[in-house]
Amino acid sequence: MKRFLLLILIFSYVTSNAQTITVLDEESRFPISNVAIFNENKTKHVVSDKDGQADLSVFEFNDILSFTHFSYIEYEVLKRQITTDIIILKSTEHTLDEVFLSSSKSKESRNRIAEQIDVFSIKDIQRISPQTSADLLAEMPGIKVQKSQFGGGSPVLRGMESNRVLLVVDGVRMNNAIYRKGHLQNSITVSPTMLDRTEVIFGPSSVIYGSDALGGVIHYYTRKPTLSNKPNINGAGLMRYSTVNNEFSVQAGVELSFKKLASYTSISHSKFGDLMMGKSRNHGFDDWGKVTEYSNNTNDYYSETPIANSNPNLQKNTGFDQTDFLQKLLIPLTDKSSLSLNLQYSTTSDIPRFDRLTERRDGELRYAEWYYGPQSRFMVSTQLELNPEKKWMNHGLITLAYQDIEESRIDRKFNSLDRSYKTENVDIFSLNADFSVPLTKTKDRILSYGGELTHNDVGSKPEGKTLAVSGNTITGYSGAFAVQSRYADGGSTYSTAATYVNYRQDISKTSTLNSGIRFTYTNLAATWIDETFFTLPDNDITIDNSAVTATFGYVFKPVTDWQFNGVLSSGFRSPNLDDTGKVREKSGDVTVPNINLKPEFAYNAELGILKYFNNKKFYVGGTVYYTLLDNYITREGFVLNGNTTMIYEGEEANIVANVNKDQAYIYGGTFDIKGTFSEYFSTRASITYTKGKAYDTEEPLSSIPPLFGMIELSHEKGRFSSSIDFKFNGRKRPEDYNITEDIDRYDETPYLAETDSYYGTPAWTTLNMNSKYKLTKNLDFMVAVDNIFDIHYKEFASGISAPGRNFSFTLLGNF
Repeated sequence: MKRFLLLILIFSYVTSNAQTITVLDEESRFPISNVAIFNENKTKHVVSDKDGQADLSVFEFNDILSFTHFSYIEYEVLKRQITTDIIILKSTEHTLDEVFLSSSKSKESRNRIAEQIDVFSIKDIQRISPQTSADLLAEMPGIKVQKSQFGGGSPVLRGMESNRVLLVVDGVRMNNAIYRKGHLQNSITVSPTMLDRTEVIFGPSSVIYGSDALGGVIHYYTRKPTLSNKPNINGAGLMRYSTVNNEFSVQAGVELSFKKLASYTSISHSKFGDLMMGKSRNHGFDDWGKVTEYSNNTNDYYSETPIANSNPNLQKNTGFDQTDFLQKLLIPLTDKSSLSLNLQYSTTSDIPRFDRLTERRDGELRYAEWYYGPQSRFMVSTQLELNPEKKWMNHGLITLAYQDIEESRIDRKFNSLDRSYKTENVDIFSLNADFSVPLTKTKDRILSYGGELTHNDVGSKPEGKTLAVSGNTITGYSGAFAVQSRYADGGSTYSTAATYVNYRQDISKTSTLNSGIRFTYTNLAATWIDETFFTLPDNDITIDNSAVTATFGYVFKPVTDWQFNGVLSSGFRSPNLDDTGKVREKSGDVTVPNINLKPEFAYNAELGILKYFNNKKFYVGGTVYYTLLDNYITREGFVLNGNTTMIYEGEEANIVANVNKDQAYIYGGTFDIKGTFSEYFSTRASITYTKGKAYDTEEPLSSIPPLFGMIELSHEKGRFSSSIDFKFNGRKRPEDYNITEDIDRYDETPYLAETDSYYGTPAWTTLNMNSKYKLTKNLDFMVAVDNIFDIHYKEFASGISAPGRNFSFTLLGNF
């Protein structure tokens, strides 16, 4: 008997110290790779390999093990209780008590967050398979995306966009000194194939993120490597082809996991051809958006006149290429600290500015050439993560980053040999320090604090070259001419310094309080040298601004299935160089610098409600808000040196500038549902309404989209999953446009000859389908059909028509 017991003990010891388990998905029963397995104090860890296998021998017999993966519910178990070699994980799609990272820059459960938030995990991103990150954002509830050309996408949150919405990647702000008012294309400079998740916070978020976050924060999280006590190699790849623009995209990624080093490398390339618009014109405007002629001029090909388009539904001059590279390294320094390196590079081919290439003057196409030069974004950042478990700091993250941004604009008019080049370079240095500490052992009171330093150095170089032409060939240049720089030609800087404190407390089991305060200081300096085109009151300026912002949020959960949220918050945006010192011409208006521009502020109140069903597998929710804008910035006619017009590039133009006004308001709400309502079926739906108007001028605000939303039904069983969705967008009537600022392209909506007026944006609907079949445990095949009925429409304020019927085929592998 004693020998038998001894054998059992020996067997138990051996199996507990040499136990290999396989982690499987609950639905498909396929292996899950990259599952991180930690002991309670995180001193030991392993990662499941491409076959879902992990060796648990590194852990002690009585260790509590946590199995974590962003796409799955965290699972905890005592090692001694593992009596099988199979571990089953449930997808987070089957529960809505999600964990968010952006709201307080640390992990936080939805049931403790008062703000309106949304997240798309890697499974959501792969299911949608978007061509660009702008297309990904357009799928998220409450976000409308505007496009001036296909190589772009300007997200609108609560009626605000561009430099009123903060873009962040891996904790580093992307917004810089030349993020402009109007529409931006920078959201595409992070490839969706590199993303692990995307989180959105709606409403002013200036306490945690500082200036610019008036409409909200969009936070891209790229994929990251994980450490493993056992050497592990994982690979992944994607190939996609789309018919609507002959898109071909490829991506490959490799993860190396070791005990003292982890690495993730990814490279992707996309080639987009010219975009086909929809042919079914339910709106009743037969010619709206059609491209009857276009410019076929290139860098080395010259044509005096436009040429006829053989297919007016094909939007010529919309294609471009994009390449993205990501390299991450993770190095553990001690049991309680680690260092990571994050290197990102994104570049494009020339991107035609479609809306400018279709602009007409006196009935004729105006531009022979108008395109962005290669748009490049380089970022290198290091993050030091600390877990000292001290009274003054339990967790800390210090992020040091450098970004190098280059963008250029090249244009030439028909009947002219003069080509203008305007190149902008921005060097951005930033330092963020974010710390948190529980004030009680139960962690029901958490104090967060930190600071931020940023410095932008902007160079703006103008150049004019006169082409030398032989027939249709550009042979070189015959001369040079003066061109006005877009920004201060003598150089400019924009710097910020900030500190914040945030406090979160569970007042009781049913309520949570969140409050915070932030102080931010900004400094802008700019010097103008060339006075060929205009003279400023002062050519050498320095502008200092500061602001205190605060937030107060309250979460009340009277019972398990109900949650009520309330938020009072303030935000601000200090004018950057683009607001204060930009010079550009569009549609006969020249924007000139206004060195007296002041910050704009937002004061926000919102109420939210969530009702959960079926053990939090399904919810119905909604948020309503009211935002008061004070000292808001808008563009209008301007007097410079006593003049309201000027001669610019040989043509008379009206002078306009960004100016401060008194007060305006935006109110609205988003209603959404999400979750599974049976074993194999799930759904999501949302509808968003926004209204904005100025108190002083009584004009509508710009960037206010019409009513929009979507309804989706999904099915998943075993190897096969599919979904069908219906998207809708209401009409934006003429009286809802801000004609003075002219940002929303009112004069590009359908023209009504009988009344000599414009119709506004027509309403539209589309029906879309996608499906996925798991060919093997490592290979997925996806097919999508977007805009099934080939409807012609334009997204709100967009210069380009939306894609017509599109068949997309994607092959996704994990090896």
